[in-house]
Amino acid sequence: GSRLWRLAYRFGGKQKLLALGSYPLISLAEAREARDTAKRLLLRGIDPALERKLQKASAEDTFRSIAEDYVDKLKKEGRADRTITKVKWLLDFAYPAFGDKCVREIDPVTILAALRSVEDRGRYESARRLRSTIGSVFRYAIATARADLDPTVALRGALVGPTVTPRAAVTDPMALGGLLRAINAFDGQPTTRAALKLMALLFPRPGELRAAGWDEFDFESSVWSIPEGRMKMRRPHRVPLSRQAVGVLTSLRRISGGGSLLFPSVRSGLRPISDNTLNAALRRMGYGKEEATAHGFRATASTLLNECGKWHPDAIERQLAHVENNDVRRAYARAEHWEERVKMM
Repeated sequence: GSRLWRLAYRFGGKQKLLALGSYPLISLAEAREARDTAKRLLLRGIDPALERKLQKASAEDTFRSIAEDYVDKLKKEGRADRTITKVKWLLDFAYPAFGDKCVREIDPVTILAALRSVEDRGRYESARRLRSTIGSVFRYAIATARADLDPTVALRGALVGPTVTPRAAVTDPMALGGLLRAINAFDGQPTTRAALKLMALLFPRPGELRAAGWDEFDFESSVWSIPEGRMKMRRPHRVPLSRQAVGVLTSLRRISGGGSLLFPSVRSGLRPISDNTLNAALRRMGYGKEEATAHGFRATASTLLNECGKWHPDAIERQLAHVENNDVRRAYARAEHWEERVKMM
């Protein structure tokens, strides 16, 4: 039979046997070195057999495997499909650099090199979000006892800060009137025209409107109830519907009411219109990207409603589905301001 090097030792009051390798693959000198290493662990109160198992498990804890576990966790938490897709897209930038490395072996320099490769393409915001996502994976690894620290902490301030450009919005009442007339005269898809009208009347986030389903609307109560899974802040949101909004929806229902979505894609009734549909319509109407955007309707509403002085700022913020930044105030400011919002809309 084969000849093996083994070390007999006692740990925790039990007799144990540690395999050091087979002869002649492992020489006498190598076996003695392995024995001495094991004895040093014993002197420190560490079981060498258990330490070997932990090291083997650690080698299998690659960044990719832990990142996949982290994504599964997000799915179980009910995160939106768009969020999951975005996280996966960001992680794809990291995998070529260190996806198959053990997380304990990944240092800040390795991560920074991957982030720099994204920055070199001019994608500064993507690099910043990638650092945040990598940090989330490492914090998950720490919580599940597969890593000891988060290397991204050392990279704060190391990336190029993105230039924040506010989304263009029409905030002059006279100019807004011109925009609304242009929307009424839009000769493109009727569903796109309806979507732009609803953006002006309800000012939701464009993604919240694009993916809206008919089952979210209660026409008897004139309320649009957006489920938390489709909201940016993961909180359900109710929107009062004015008679003008109900009129637009009633007309729209004659066009797309046969399906589940208000704004199905022309290519597939199972998917909503794309991110760019509304902005492309604004460009077709003659509004440049520095003049008006779909998301800009929110800034339009916020500016004009606050400037008129008729409405409580908290009611406006609640209608915009904004979340209070102050933790203490957020804990107490749970009022819906519903009656005021109904009048405001």
